Amino acid sequence: MTPGGGRGPGGRRDRPVGAPGAGHAPGGHRAAGRLTGVGVGPGDPELVTLKAVRVLREADVVFVPVSAGGEPGYAEQTVRTHVDRPVQRLEFVLGDDPSGRETSWAAAAGAVARAVEGGAWAAFATIGDPNLYSTFTYLARRLPPPVTVDTVPGITALQDLAARAGAVLAEGDQTLALLPFTAGPERLAAALDSFDTVVTYKGGRLLPQLRKVLADSGRLDQAVFGARLGLDGEQLGPLPDGPAPYLSTVITWRPA
Repeated sequence: MTPGGGRGPGGRRDRPVGAPGAGHAPGGHRAAGRLTGVGVGPGDPELVTLKAVRVLREADVVFVPVSAGGEPGYAEQTVRTHVDRPVQRLEFVLGDDPSGRETSWAAAAGAVARAVEGGAWAAFATIGDPNLYSTFTYLARRLPPPVTVDTVPGITALQDLAARAGAVLAEGDQTLALLPFTAGPERLAAALDSFDTVVTYKGGRLLPQLRKVLADSGRLDQAVFGARLGLDGEQLGPLPDGPAPYLSTVITWRPA
């Protein structure tokens, strides 16, 4: 990836997309296109940065991810709250299907490459931050080299959950770890043993196993759970007994 591609000093864009000659480099060569990964926050439409909204309004085309069923996701819902324009959906296969995931990533990269051909600018909206457990990274890696890639950071679920719980993530010389529970219970147990604050993503359907690891470490009573924060059906509080949504977040602190 090329951070800040397509921009001049101070982060300004060298030439607005669509301006005369925007699709051509000196000498008649076609300019490389540009893809910007835009973090649109954890789901609450109010937690979107001004820069994210500007990019979503100014880009030539806006892409949003959808699951194989085609239902609008959090990213699309957030975009439509702020931007009154058409969006293009890119379908991504989730779950335990490596071949299907790879095929969907390649198809999405092909659609983006065609959209930015000739120097156009595309934005891809992603929940949270585009550089943290995001579909965007898989997409960006599969684009042909001439395409410039940059990102707009977004507020993450761990920040949102900490704010809603009224809790401090870390201070002074305290340490913090973030990991997906899909990495395995052993890695979570090791993090709990080594770090003051531990944040776990992607533990929804495995929540009973996650509860056991926290209980075994003596940290279950110091944990807070969040899912669908800022949206209908918000869940905030102690860990539920059963499975929860895939996009769940758990924060736990070392006992005082």
